Amino acid sequence: QVQLVESGGGLVQAGGSLRLSCAASGRILGINAMGWYRQPPGKERELVARFTLGGSTVYVDSVKGRFTISRDNAKNTMYLQMNSLKAEDTAVYYCNIDAVGGDRYWGQGTLVTVSS
Repeated sequence: QVQLVESGGGLVQAGGSLRLSCAASGRILGINAMGWYRQPPGKERELVARFTLGGSTVYVDSVKGRFTISRDNAKNTMYLQMNSLKAEDTAVYYCNIDAVGGDRYWGQGTLVTVSS
């Protein structure tokens, strides 16, 4: 059974930084994409950043230059470094893996609150 566990969320002042972690366990035969999504209060879940099948990275325009996605394959862990945080970055952040065959895996989410 595949499990994704996020950590690193919390309360931070605007302009501050946080680093989210996503630890993966279980067996996945193949990965099409993996990344981070977020769901702001009262809004739909949206993509923040992801690795594509070819290994390139994609960022939503609103976080370009401020957020960096990375991974440590040896630790089965993915990270999201978030700098220059803004109030509008407040959301529950989820890590995601899209597996070959169509399965989608999600973590339980970690809350990031940015105070202005």
